[in-house]
Amino acid sequence: MSGHSKWNNIKRKKEKTDGQKAKIFTKMGREIAVAVKEGGSADPASNSRLKDAIAKAKANNVPNDNIDRIIKKAAGDSNTDSYEALQYEGYGPCGIAVIVETLTDNRNRTAADVRHYFDKYGGNLGQTGCVGFMFSQKGILAIEAEGLDEDKVMEDALEAGASDFAADEDVFEITTEPDDFSAVRDDLEAKGYSFVSAELQMLPDVYSTIEDEESISKMEKLLDALEDNDDVQNVWHNWERPDED
Repeated sequence: MSGHSKWNNIKRKKEKTDGQKAKIFTKMGREIAVAVKEGGSADPASNSRLKDAIAKAKANNVPNDNIDRIIKKAAGDSNTDSYEALQYEGYGPCGIAVIVETLTDNRNRTAADVRHYFDKYGGNLGQTGCVGFMFSQKGILAIEAEGLDEDKVMEDALEAGASDFAADEDVFEITTEPDDFSAVRDDLEAKGYSFVSAELQMLPDVYSTIEDEESISKMEKLLDALEDNDDVQNVWHNWERPDED
């Protein structure tokens, strides 16, 4: 993850999941199903969490038919209540701070898996709060820049309530405060914009680097193992990746 860009972290996740559509569809489906249950409604107009989950799923290329089926199934499936959100925090190789967000129906299995990954790849799982203070939650919206006028997009984003705007490579990055995320996204959608990513992220306040190749390899393997686990929804870290400078 570059110290100058949020999009590079999103892009890595999208590149990885494009080759694993079944897995990402499963994760998005679980998030939507939990949103239906916890929000108490299958209507995104009255369930903001569901609305956010649907937007995230669409940005991850989940077809509308799949989303509709998941919502209908969740509305009539009491078993979805067994999923709970758990967050794990720890350190990767060279002290890289890592936050792991999960949705699981078996906390013992998930905890054991996460601990195993940290131990196997040169890190250690810590106590809740050990690295969380190093991150701030922000809403991140990414829009493909091709064919769009940067000044116009920036004007529309700031008018919608965005807190920051940046042009990065082939996308425009729009940052919002968490409470403003849904309203800014809805406003921009109403103006005709579509997103290659739309989600709340945990952004590090300070970035760290890894110098030796062995530790870099272990950090890559740790992230891959975590992201491949079906119970893991998101992995956030403060590693400034050398291949993205």
